[in-house]
Amino acid sequence: MKIRTVVAALALMTAAACGSATESPGGTTGSTAKEVRLGYFPNITHSTALVGTEKGLYAKHLGVPVKTSTFNAGPAAIEAIFSGAIDATYIGPNPAINAWAKSKGEAIKIVAGSASGGVYLVTKPEINGVADLKGKKIATPQLGNTQDVALRYWLKQNGLNTDTKGGGDVHIVPQENAQTLQTFATGDIDGAWVPEPFASRLVLESKGKILLDERELWPGKQFVITHLIVRQAWAKENPDLLKKLIEAHVEATTFINDDPAAAATTVNAAIEKLTQKPLKQEVLDSAFKNITFTNDPIASSLTGSAEHAIEVGLLEPVDLNGIYDLKILNEVLAAQGQQSIKDK
Repeated sequence: MKIRTVVAALALMTAAACGSATESPGGTTGSTAKEVRLGYFPNITHSTALVGTEKGLYAKHLGVPVKTSTFNAGPAAIEAIFSGAIDATYIGPNPAINAWAKSKGEAIKIVAGSASGGVYLVTKPEINGVADLKGKKIATPQLGNTQDVALRYWLKQNGLNTDTKGGGDVHIVPQENAQTLQTFATGDIDGAWVPEPFASRLVLESKGKILLDERELWPGKQFVITHLIVRQAWAKENPDLLKKLIEAHVEATTFINDDPAAAATTVNAAIEKLTQKPLKQEVLDSAFKNITFTNDPIASSLTGSAEHAIEVGLLEPVDLNGIYDLKILNEVLAAQGQQSIKDK
């Protein structure tokens, strides 16, 4: 299936990374890799990875060196997957959809959920509803990313049109989240559709107002914001390591949910190491409570995200059948007496 190229990284060749691996992870036994290369973002929405790394859970379970790489946006992580530079990464839904479509279902598999929610439309206080957004500038993290698609679709559902060049009824301005903090404070933009902790920072540091909690747009107020994907070729060659990776992932999720306060402190320590600047306590507290950490990838919301991207012209129709492989996750959960998770 052809995707309209919104990010150049997805145009990289996939053959080297994909090989001929079309079998489900766990299809063979044994592992050949001498290390595991894991990607994630230094964001609260990637707290599972931050906790797993900071507390040494990946190293404990995997028993081989764990090489970590951090990214600021999904396309860069997908580029690393496609080139074979990393074996697995935490990532948002739309980059995973793009990778699946670009590689015709051969590059990646989603093997576990990680986080739900934690995305908001924050605006200037004088904006009181969607009608007030006409003619305004609203930022998103990147053209075609998960939040960008969500904003464009929501605006279209409310009768407001956009285009990829910043025109239309509402002028969408793709920019890095760190830049959005500055442009909102200076008044160069009127709002932003962003994930945590940036939403809380806009509110607490620049007197922004939450106009919309994205959870309100989804059934059961649940939608995937982060999940764990693996490179299919690596998963086929290293099923034992894949299982151990998922075991570490599940333990990190359990730790977060059993002791959110300790988890938040751990996450902030990890963020400080990666960015040299910890989050302020009030931002940390606000952002952490707005996210649900779960092993469930909330498959129905991934389908919804794809449909939304198609509706706003950022994705050609794509068959997502087979993008999930939750077999090993459910084996790990069953061993701990936890309920199995469906992929639909």
